Amino acid sequence: MQNQKQLLIDYWRKEGIVRNPGIFSAFKKVKREFFVLKEFRSDAYKDVPLPIQKEQTISQPTAVVMMLEALELGPGMKVLEIGAGSGYNAALMAEIVGLKGKIITVERISELVHFAKENLKQCNIKNVEVIQGDGSKGYLKEAPYDRIICTAAAPEIPEVLASQLKERGVIVIPVGPLSGQVLVRARMVKGELHPEKLGDFMFVPLKGKFGQ
Repeated sequence: MQNQKQLLIDYWRKEGIVRNPGIFSAFKKVKREFFVLKEFRSDAYKDVPLPIQKEQTISQPTAVVMMLEALELGPGMKVLEIGAGSGYNAALMAEIVGLKGKIITVERISELVHFAKENLKQCNIKNVEVIQGDGSKGYLKEAPYDRIICTAAAPEIPEVLASQLKERGVIVIPVGPLSGQVLVRARMVKGELHPEKLGDFMFVPLKGKFGQ
């Protein structure tokens, strides 16, 4: 399993997919096998999505790190994640931002909220708060955020999420119809979002008031 893990790291480094050293450190430290169903643990470091609960999936490792690279994470940041899933993405981000940072992750499915909390506890990760709710609305109680990441596709960047970004803050989100989306990174500058397209992706739709 460790060999599979190292092969992924070598691939990302060779292809220039990951440049942020914090992502490599987090990937080495966080055990992905703790965030998948027991019957799939032997597949934890294959570069494929894996099923979790309630017909949801944990994204393939390369898709995860591409989004984290786009997010430009650093120590001490406060991050809002839309879609906790198994908690794996939040765990990686928690390692990157460190104990002076904080991850708020919002999940609408109660079984996944419990699953994510248990997985994070097992890994002794304490700077993540898992909230059950409609992530398309963001989480105003902890706003504003340095970074926002959405792991499901929206028709456009919801204004309610953009309004919860700090000045110079960044949101990374897949945007577009169910047939295919574009991964977008947008930075808040003087009250306006400045988006750039990063490439084609395929994600599940964002559910909720401001989703699909």
